[in-house]
Amino acid sequence: MQFERFEVSGPALIRPKKIGDDRGFFMEAFKDAWFREHIEDVTFVQDNQSLSAQVGTIRGLHYQTAPFGQGKLVRCLKGAIFDVAVDIRKGSPTFGKWVGATLTATGAEQLWVPDGFAHGFCTLEPDTEVFYKVTNPYSRENDAGLAFDDPAIGIEWPIDPAKAILSDKDKVQPKLASLV
Repeated sequence: MQFERFEVSGPALIRPKKIGDDRGFFMEAFKDAWFREHIEDVTFVQDNQSLSAQVGTIRGLHYQTAPFGQGKLVRCLKGAIFDVAVDIRKGSPTFGKWVGATLTATGAEQLWVPDGFAHGFCTLEPDTEVFYKVTNPYSRENDAGLAFDDPAIGIEWPIDPAKAILSDKDKVQPKLASLV
């Protein structure tokens, strides 16, 4: 298991070790003890899964406000995504900065997105399935988001943002300045 940190403190890229043979492979996708030792001492309470049929689908940027803030451990089960975490911690020296990583089903990479970060992803292949563990259940009252194309954040998406496939909700998310 490899753990890679970013310049923005908090998020981490996790690369599980695959053991393969003629039959396929085996891997430990998650182990509570190593997560607590190398990443953060959290408890996951819910697993979520999404399917995006088209390339260029962007989901996000989403987060939940206190007391229902969520940490997310994200993994691509089928296809590939460009996964992003944006620091929205008030007072953080990296407030508004983002990190990103490509997650693929074949590579089995995972991105840890801690509480205090907005999360989003862009699908790179059709029929992409994403699985993520969260540290708090969904709360409609605490559901919030940011504009995926906010120039103040400046995410370098792998597609033309004008061609992004978005939900109606994500088309009208506020800018980062709304958090200041």
